[in-house]
Amino acid sequence: MKNNIIPLIAFAASSLISFGQVQLKEASALKIDESITVDGALSEPAWEKARELTDFIQFEPERGKPATLKTIAKILYDDKYVYFCFLCFDPKPELLAASQSKRDSDLRVDDSVAVCLDTFHDKRNCYYFMTNLLGTQYDGRIAENGLTTDATWDGVWKSAGRKTEFGWSAEIAVELGSLKYEPGKEVSWGLSLGRVMPRVLENSFWTGPLESPYKVSQYGELKGLELGKAEDKAQIIPHIISKLEEGKKSEFEAGVDARYAFSQSVSGNFTINPDFATVEADQEQINLTRFELGLPEKRNFFLEGSEIYTQRIQLFYSRRIGDIYGGLKVYGKSGAFEFSGLSAQTKDNEITGEDSANFSIFRLKSDVFKSSTIGFLAANRLIEGKSQGTAGFDTSLYFTDTLKFTGQLAMSYGDYNQDNLAFFLRPSFDSATAHFHVRYTQLGKYFGDNANSVAFIRDDNRRELDSALEKTFWVKKWGMDRIEYSSNYNIYWGMDGTLRSWQIDEGLTFDLKNKFSLEAQHHEEYKLYEKNFRNRETELTLGYNTREWQSAEVTYSFGKNFDLDFQLVEGKLNYKVTRDFALEYGLTRLVFNPDPEKESTWIHVIRATNYFTKDLFLKVFYQVNSSIDKKNIQVLFVYRFQPPFGLVQLAYQRGTARFGEKGNQGHTLFFKIAYMF
Repeated sequence: MKNNIIPLIAFAASSLISFGQVQLKEASALKIDESITVDGALSEPAWEKARELTDFIQFEPERGKPATLKTIAKILYDDKYVYFCFLCFDPKPELLAASQSKRDSDLRVDDSVAVCLDTFHDKRNCYYFMTNLLGTQYDGRIAENGLTTDATWDGVWKSAGRKTEFGWSAEIAVELGSLKYEPGKEVSWGLSLGRVMPRVLENSFWTGPLESPYKVSQYGELKGLELGKAEDKAQIIPHIISKLEEGKKSEFEAGVDARYAFSQSVSGNFTINPDFATVEADQEQINLTRFELGLPEKRNFFLEGSEIYTQRIQLFYSRRIGDIYGGLKVYGKSGAFEFSGLSAQTKDNEITGEDSANFSIFRLKSDVFKSSTIGFLAANRLIEGKSQGTAGFDTSLYFTDTLKFTGQLAMSYGDYNQDNLAFFLRPSFDSATAHFHVRYTQLGKYFGDNANSVAFIRDDNRRELDSALEKTFWVKKWGMDRIEYSSNYNIYWGMDGTLRSWQIDEGLTFDLKNKFSLEAQHHEEYKLYEKNFRNRETELTLGYNTREWQSAEVTYSFGKNFDLDFQLVEGKLNYKVTRDFALEYGLTRLVFNPDPEKESTWIHVIRATNYFTKDLFLKVFYQVNSSIDKKNIQVLFVYRFQPPFGLVQLAYQRGTARFGEKGNQGHTLFFKIAYMF
């Protein structure tokens, strides 16, 4: 018990903090009763009456200086939408980058504009909306004052862009009914407006100078809004799927997704027999460690709102949940409290032989001080009457806009009820060009044994000390734009004091004005398993145009990995064949010497997407992993007649299987139709 008192005291004492004051810009929106057509033309008289927001400030490359090109933004609103327009002046409109037409592509590789709305004005969380000259939409949520972001949230909004004599213009209309906020008179929201110009590596914002574009506490204010309560909305989205697989009987399944807004700030999601069949397979990767690889979540039911579950010690990992019969999810915010709950019932697992299990997760966060939070999370798996899971507290505390403390205290339960506690303490400094942190973590001997029924714990039985330093230098001479340096030092011991590992990582990147980039990294480590191992890896990367989407990159690595010499070649190419057809190719070649387990491999990954319109598209995914003789292809044709939920899908698959396993799936066709009521 003595060993646990010190972290508890440190955890509580860290709450005694103070904040500096920052002068923030203020904006107002003009309320209108005339209709606005979102076409990028800005021809309505109301736009002439709206207040101009100008004087954008650089975030990079020269933080704090005025933007090199003029940008004007304006804001209107009515009972249904809030409207934004941008006039982006550019003397070379022929050089504007407009390559991305796929929804939720990262538009920071294009000339684009952004709106961030802190609708509760809590200086912690916000929605963001970005668009480019093509009117492509990229939206999501920022949480915990920039600590986490979630690009899976999809709002209902309109957007358009248009080339002009002075450069280009953009128009955005966000439906109020898709946002959570507190209705009332004289309402204030947090507001940030941004512009991205990738060809000169310039990001500028109406507010500033920002320490980070995600630092919600530094946003300006949109004041004087008169907001009524949006009509409560219920969305019911039934779907039907038919499956025809070679050598098997045809199958027919139906399911339903439902969404309901209990109020303007609380909503729920319900699903029965959701469609996971047409989700893209996990991409094969090289794993040079002895730890499990974390895989990204791709299933919509678990994706939306997932940022609230993000933690340093990951107490909930949705990939532990397999196919489900159904699930229920609730999310909302009331005053200083933000909460979410999730419950799902899995199907019997034919691969592992496990019976159906119930997974239940509860998350509660409370705002404290200016822009800090303290939270609680509990996750439980109930199978055959036996519970296993995790529970714990976490905090994110801001002393200033650059000094922060994060911490966590957790326990796991199940088969082991001793040595099952974990915690970490992490003070950090983050500015626009630098990051530094020191972290101490302690994971009990059996913490992971219990936790990994619901969580993702790579390794337990450790006391770990970690530090990192990152620094960006904007050079803008000698043919260079910037230099980035990074280093990380890590060491951990077993709970009995045995040195189990140390690791040193060093990296240096040069971005050149001719669009080439050079990167060098070196990793040196000691690992204790059945004996002592000294591993090392040197990695050299040459890239072209990596600041934009159309790019190429090749990496050559060599070193020693657990007594085996290895060479690793990786290549990546992103190319726009036409305005609507995009191709991505990835190559990995790993050679071990000697290779007693025959682990040398080729991995090829191809993604191709053609957008006939923004709601009619074709996707192809193909991968090969020679070491396990895996060949997997998926083709997906989608027509969204009620975007983003009402759609028709036709999919073809062959060889789909879990990550790291060869697929035995024969030629398979799926047909799905979903309709939103």
